[in-house]
Amino acid sequence: MGNTIGFWNVISPASISCTPPSQKFRRDVTKCFFLGIISIPPFANYLVFLLMYLFPRQLLIRHFWTPKQQIDFLHIYHDIRKKSHPEVLSYLEKVIPLISDEGLRWHMTELCTKIRRGTHPAIQEILALRKSFSNHPLGMNQLHASQIKALSRAMLLTTYLPSPLLRHRLKTHTTVIHQLDKALAKLGINQLTDQEVKSACYLRGLNSTLIAEERCRTWLAEWLQISCNLKG
Repeated sequence: MGNTIGFWNVISPASISCTPPSQKFRRDVTKCFFLGIISIPPFANYLVFLLMYLFPRQLLIRHFWTPKQQIDFLHIYHDIRKKSHPEVLSYLEKVIPLISDEGLRWHMTELCTKIRRGTHPAIQEILALRKSFSNHPLGMNQLHASQIKALSRAMLLTTYLPSPLLRHRLKTHTTVIHQLDKALAKLGINQLTDQEVKSACYLRGLNSTLIAEERCRTWLAEWLQISCNLKG
């Protein structure tokens, strides 16, 4: 991942913590483009209004969601990415014998066992596995297409693309988050409002709609400690 670009130092806390603007923009443009296409035939605009009423999550941009819909849709999106977690964990367990370093194999086995038991791993236990993800079999360029799709679902990215494009989008998305993490660590979590903290946590995989603000701040601080100790 590249170094943090200079302008990260001067943007607002909200833009640091929320979903990357490019990702939001692509989703909104896709929805508008689809609605524009289906509204071309005569009198099709009546159908468009009906579809927007029946499928607001898929067809309306988030600015038109009601407050209740925003919460409900966040739960739906989190359920989608949560379904990918068992697949990601199973893949980690399958490749443990392929890790050449005996110490890393032991650490990975312990980590997977803890996660299976529902135990939250410590920061140092995660950081101890950094080297495992820089080369075979867990490096980004060595992952199978099925694993790239599972990770894309976990990041709420589309999976309906060829594998090379999926890999590129996943790399780009994780790079952006890593840059946001560096900027957020420099800014300080205490500079964020409660809503910005919840937004930052949700972007990084935590369903913060169900968690108290203080717990979200603690979780985000732990995330930043891990992220900022990883190489770019």
